[in-house]
Amino acid sequence: MEWITFAEKCIWFGLAALGFAVIFNVPKRTMLSIYLMGAAGGITKVLLMHFLGVSVIMATLAGAIVIGLISIYAAHNKHSPPLVFSIPAVIPMVPGIFAYKMMLGLMKLSGTVPPESFEQVLSDTISSGLKVLFILMSLAGGVAIPMLITRKESAKHIRIRRINDEENSDG
Repeated sequence: MEWITFAEKCIWFGLAALGFAVIFNVPKRTMLSIYLMGAAGGITKVLLMHFLGVSVIMATLAGAIVIGLISIYAAHNKHSPPLVFSIPAVIPMVPGIFAYKMMLGLMKLSGTVPPESFEQVLSDTISSGLKVLFILMSLAGGVAIPMLITRKESAKHIRIRRINDEENSDG
């Protein structure tokens, strides 16, 4: 892959993230950060896939983790929740082509498929469907993992502290 194409993909990932940010009506102060996160996550995915030969699922997970980590930093600087940054930035990595191939395969299987090509169509449909499933799981996990790791206390401790605080203030 040429470096010009690489830079072009970086720009398009960022613009796609920015487009989803506009659709979700995020604050204007977050736009530049969302653009940079979308570009960084997309480029991480492209780098790992094309230059290191990593599978699309693992490359997507790495890109989503990059977005998740940057979103925590941006959330502190811009005073907005991390999801405001991470969701628009991660949406351009949703596996549209695999979902399209899966749907085409399902439509072929619901019609009349010649017996000699039935197994191939079924195999391709299942393969595309599983890729969609695992890529979506990678996106969700990649965004959530940094937020879970950097959270200072669990919800369980927050609830216990509230109960203890109420008992101390009443007594």
